[in-house]
Amino acid sequence: MKAIRRFTVRPVLPEPLQPLSDLARNLRWSWHTETRELFEAVDPAGWRAADGDPVRLLGAVSAARLAELAGDRPFLDRLTAAADDLDTYLRGERWYQARDGQGAELPAAVGYFSPEFGVTAALPQYSGGLGILAGDHLKAASDLGVPLIGVGLLYRHGYFRQSLSRDGWQQEQYPVLDPNELPLTLVREEDGTPAQVVLALPGRRALRACIWQAHVGRVPLLMLDSDVEENGPGERDVTDRLYGGGSEHRLLQEMLLGIGGVRAVRTYCRLTGQPAPEVFHTNEGHAGFLGLERIRELAGTGLGFDAALEVVRAGTVFTTHTPVPAGIDRFDRELIARHFGDDGELPGVDAERILGLGLETYPGGRPNLFNMAVMGLRLAQRANGVSALHGAVSREMFAGLWPGFDPEEVPITSVTNGVHAPTWVAPEVARLGAAGTSGAAGSASAGSGSGSSRWDAGSEIPDGDLWDVRHVLREQLVTEVRKRLHASWRLRGAQAAELGWIDGVLDPDVLTIGFARRVPSYKRLTLMLSDRDRLRALLLHPERPVQIVVAGKAHPADDGGKRLVQELVRFADDPRVRHRIVFLPDYGMAMAQKLYPGCDVWLNNPLRPLEACGTSGMKAALNGCLNLSVLDGWWDEWFEPDFGWAIPTADASTSDEHRRDELEANALYELIEDRVAPRFYDRGAGGLPDRWIAMVRRTLGTLGPKLLADRMVREYVERLYAPAAHAHRLLDTGTATELAAWKDRTRALWPRVSVDHAEAVAATAVGSTAELGSTLSLRVRIGLGELDPDDVEVQAVAGRVGSDDAIVDARSFPLKPADGPDIEGRWMYEGPLALDRTGPYGYTVRVLPAHPLLATSADLGLVALPTEATGEGAGVLMR
Repeated sequence: MKAIRRFTVRPVLPEPLQPLSDLARNLRWSWHTETRELFEAVDPAGWRAADGDPVRLLGAVSAARLAELAGDRPFLDRLTAAADDLDTYLRGERWYQARDGQGAELPAAVGYFSPEFGVTAALPQYSGGLGILAGDHLKAASDLGVPLIGVGLLYRHGYFRQSLSRDGWQQEQYPVLDPNELPLTLVREEDGTPAQVVLALPGRRALRACIWQAHVGRVPLLMLDSDVEENGPGERDVTDRLYGGGSEHRLLQEMLLGIGGVRAVRTYCRLTGQPAPEVFHTNEGHAGFLGLERIRELAGTGLGFDAALEVVRAGTVFTTHTPVPAGIDRFDRELIARHFGDDGELPGVDAERILGLGLETYPGGRPNLFNMAVMGLRLAQRANGVSALHGAVSREMFAGLWPGFDPEEVPITSVTNGVHAPTWVAPEVARLGAAGTSGAAGSASAGSGSGSSRWDAGSEIPDGDLWDVRHVLREQLVTEVRKRLHASWRLRGAQAAELGWIDGVLDPDVLTIGFARRVPSYKRLTLMLSDRDRLRALLLHPERPVQIVVAGKAHPADDGGKRLVQELVRFADDPRVRHRIVFLPDYGMAMAQKLYPGCDVWLNNPLRPLEACGTSGMKAALNGCLNLSVLDGWWDEWFEPDFGWAIPTADASTSDEHRRDELEANALYELIEDRVAPRFYDRGAGGLPDRWIAMVRRTLGTLGPKLLADRMVREYVERLYAPAAHAHRLLDTGTATELAAWKDRTRALWPRVSVDHAEAVAATAVGSTAELGSTLSLRVRIGLGELDPDDVEVQAVAGRVGSDDAIVDARSFPLKPADGPDIEGRWMYEGPLALDRTGPYGYTVRVLPAHPLLATSADLGLVALPTEATGEGAGVLMR
């Protein structure tokens, strides 16, 4: 029988054990080994049954056991030490406070909005890399003392749980999550009633949401939940599941995340007295509506739309995570129009102005669609991709928003992702480094809050110790795989009596390759199956066998992805190879924390350049796992032969996707056959794989520090948050109004700006050639119409030229007005151009808007360039 109602009975802890509740409710335990070990000591069997979730553990432990622990002096001493350590962590000065004390202009607080957060498996509110990255961002911010406020949604069904049918087809289940059984606290008003945010919907309906708070170390994470009694059935289901439902359902989720999220932050700051955010960080376009709510707030103070937009842009950071247009949320313009304006949300804000922020009104765009990433970019003065290559891809992808500018000048920078070492580094690896003179491999730099240890401790670890730990981790993975595989086969309908073969699955002495990620087609789950006979030969090699552990979820609506999963599963079910290759269903954080450390090689073979970053390989590397990857995402940026192997790609050699996959699969097989496996099994005089261990050591000591989320968050603070806070502070009401008026005037008058004539003279020029090291003297006549020289910047842009006269490796040089306007109102600009490179060389001239408060010269997307008739031509040949 099923219960007609569910509720939670909370345990009553004896007074001496009260600190356990605080420790369980702060998710710092998810990355703090000593606290986890303390909870395990409460009830080891219960800890395993609770899957390492202290809230569930405390809800199930017996009263007798609690009474016993209340009188256990050694346990109480450990409890006191853990509680004191947490208190010190929460209250102590961190890196951010030290930087602030040194005079750095840092924001008082930052609002960080994301549709998903992967903090711990005990709070299943994530689907993949975006959410795990967001969770690691919060943890690193906590370690560094960055005053972040996380904002997301609480999905009552989370993301789906994955299982397999007998024939290997993906099955989805959506478990019901009770917030009272999660490490969450309901935010309440001063009178004790639950705090709520309210959104207006068409037809005079309302969408209400309560606010749950998770404590992620020092960082509050606010999660909005629409499952409240005041809502109608449709509104209650808005936060039912992550990435579920149709277009309107997704729109309501994103309105609640962005608009409701800002209101939740205001409520939280009012109730706690915490500083309000000066900077708002939009992690992907899903939360982009937060900018509209902030415009509405400012409009309520009497600021006009344009001036309010300038203030919002100055204090907003937008991070894009997708390298493919299909990965961006788009909505019909009619759907957006129906939900905004006087009959919907944000009354008083012109619905046409809202539409204008998101419509694809650029060449090649679809102007009937509202693009969330386009809105995110238009509402943010600072934007970034998540690796150097992804930044370049993003500049190409969104270049239409800045017509007239080359892609490399599009104002999208990059901050390469990092991962939170204390979460992802196995305790055995951390303890191994701790045996060195200075600390633990796997800990972040001193003062960050992640530990006081050095990454270079790996250089002091004896080869034998390092190899022993790698073997232990491989053994742990083998045990975990067999347990999960047995559970999976039972769900597929197998009887225990037919599963004896699982006891022989995998071997802790065999080279182990891991592959785990979401299963869109571009990640190519089944590339390894391109030549099945060759793969079998690799798996069953008599002297150098390979074993592969695979995991990943296909989106419930993606039948193509499900077919890829089924294809892989059916291959892995073959009795000839099933002891060497396995597919583990229900990939998530708990599985990942065993999988990454236990693998020797991490495989990543996406279609280049469609992997924005690929942080799973980072987590593996922090545990001494070597990467075998296409040069995409972060691997393109930091690959060295000491860290692993680069899979050659055929992206430029063929347009036939089957031929391309065949070429790249063959390259993958060759690498494993000829380089990876031989190096793993090549033993030196001491019986150890000396060259392999040297690569592991270099991966830990040299690559490791680059991969840390601490490094990533520091970059966000110094390169994006601090400049955004500074820009935001400069825009008071008068300044913002003046800047908005200047932009309007500049846009209106820009069509009359022209480059009328350009000429260059080189003292040592002979015909169309000039000497290296000489200087060209440029003279350019510019028409400014009704604009003034203070409104523009005139530049010469020079560099090498190709056969099509396109300038590459361009550099810009400012030109200055020589005197006043001539009788026709034209201005003469002059300046030197140093010829510092040999070969075909060319220049052009352009005029850009200029204002002290512009973040970049491309801010307005306006540029005036020479026409075909301008001047004497751009080419100068150097010798």
